Amino acid sequence: MSLYSKNTTSNLIPCLRYRDVPAALKWLCQVFDFEQQRVVEDAQVGVIHAQLSFGSGMLMLGPVADSDYGRQVRQPDEVGGVSTQSIYVIVNSADALYTKAKAAGAEIVVELKDEDYGGRGFSCRDLEGHLWSFGTYDPWAEPVAEQNAPRGDC
Repeated sequence: MSLYSKNTTSNLIPCLRYRDVPAALKWLCQVFDFEQQRVVEDAQVGVIHAQLSFGSGMLMLGPVADSDYGRQVRQPDEVGGVSTQSIYVIVNSADALYTKAKAAGAEIVVELKDEDYGGRGFSCRDLEGHLWSFGTYDPWAEPVAEQNAPRGDC
């Protein structure tokens, strides 16, 4: 274990920015089945911070803002619709979520398929263009072949 890793529920928490945070909260909960864990509002600004949970994972989101952090982040439509990162979510049924996401208007960018490394999944963009991947492949549960075992370095 890393010297800096805290023993907690989930050490990695993706953070996304949205122009319309209330709409994003509603959409992410309705379409991807996230649950609102905490929403902090400011009387003048509206939602300034939100935490959504999904199983033992969490997503933090907030508004697009002119701040020290906000100036480091670009929305997908500001960079030609591409993403420099994406979020992978382990699900029980990629097929069921694919059907729900497609019906809700998510832009499917990688069709539902069986993966060579195991599991079944797809990738899509949400209502503001953020890239998501959903699949049944669980790297925590899958056996790691000896030749592919981590060596301790990245």
